Amino acid sequence: MSKKILIHNGNIYQSDEWLSPGYLTIEGGKIKAVQTGHPEQEALAQADQVIDASGMAVLPGLVNGHSHFSQSFMRGLAGNRPLLQWLKELIWPLQSSFSVEEMYLSSLLGLAENLRGGVTYVVDHHKITHSPQHTEAVKRAAEEIGIRCTIARAWSDRGNKPESGAAILDEMEHWYSQQNLESIVTFASGPLTPWRATGELMQKTHAQAKKHGSFTHVHVSETREEVEMTLNETGLRPVTWLDQLGILDEHAQIVHAVWVDDSEIDLLRDRNALVVHCPVSNAVLGSGIAPIGKMLQRDVRLRLGTDGSASNDTQDCLENTKMTICLARAGHQDAANVSNEQALRMSLSDRSIDVGTDADLMMVNLNTLRSAPVHDLTSALTLCAHSEDVDTVMVAGEILMQNGKLTRIDEELLIKECISALDILKKRAGIDT
Repeated sequence: MSKKILIHNGNIYQSDEWLSPGYLTIEGGKIKAVQTGHPEQEALAQADQVIDASGMAVLPGLVNGHSHFSQSFMRGLAGNRPLLQWLKELIWPLQSSFSVEEMYLSSLLGLAENLRGGVTYVVDHHKITHSPQHTEAVKRAAEEIGIRCTIARAWSDRGNKPESGAAILDEMEHWYSQQNLESIVTFASGPLTPWRATGELMQKTHAQAKKHGSFTHVHVSETREEVEMTLNETGLRPVTWLDQLGILDEHAQIVHAVWVDDSEIDLLRDRNALVVHCPVSNAVLGSGIAPIGKMLQRDVRLRLGTDGSASNDTQDCLENTKMTICLARAGHQDAANVSNEQALRMSLSDRSIDVGTDADLMMVNLNTLRSAPVHDLTSALTLCAHSEDVDTVMVAGEILMQNGKLTRIDEELLIKECISALDILKKRAGIDT
């Protein structure tokens, strides 16, 4: 018999409004009821577990639309290097040296950090594909942590160490066969970037993903240099090239989109593609500021992502939300360029606490020196709160963190294991930092 949970005395986010105070009940992993005010004593007595959310915001868990779990072992390595130099000198050498166990530990660390910060769903653009066992290690880590995860298996059939198209399609077919409607871990196609993928294989992998109810997740127009590379080769800008291939549709996730022009923004809207905005990473690497204010005006679908910890250098999605607001406003010298409400919706991927939805929730303590006194709940969340303020996280009604403590893993032990593993990895890769 499923556990019945009642959360009360909190500020509940429902369809861009706050129920203050409000309460909700959870049964069978779903939201059973949402009400304003206080529950009757009978409802409290009938619940198997009662959670007092006084002083807290209760809302859907955050969505981290783009990460690289391998980079949990690569924090602080941007080192004033632009993107391509950073990749060639540090990231690629380290990635090429990962063992299966190191991939598992790095993924576990990245997932735990996401969970601690209130994330209930994350997309991992998984780059360590030396063997299927490396991908399996990510899947094992996600299942152990308990948050929902899509592994966008990265691939390239051009450039440095290309894979064969047949091998990529065969392996993706294998991973798609591992998922079903009840899976907490799903898979997607993750071509690295247009200049590392042929158009023909992009078309084939995209068709394959759609057949399995999945999507294509790809870095696009992160830097000016990358745009020039595609222009020089195809005569088209990257988003336009993807559209010509027939890939730009509702099953396309376009990561970064920093250097897109007006015509490409219109294409993104017209094709209903999803843009994943990574403001902190773009700022750390000096890549630029994506024109998300303009995208919002034109009704482009938007979601936020942290990117990997090598370029962010954390997985703090609340910090990421604030940076979304700050960079957009500073870059355009316009305090109204992106509103707090718009940023919150992007961080939640437009989800709300509604009856019948999955009980994937977080509770954020706003009675802190950072946030109190609270004048406006949305502003407190987007401009004041940090990941350390997340108190409770649940997925499908299962509590994965409560009172700031993870329930499934030993956090201190994991950190010790990761520090030890990284020392070995750096020696093997010949990296001295």
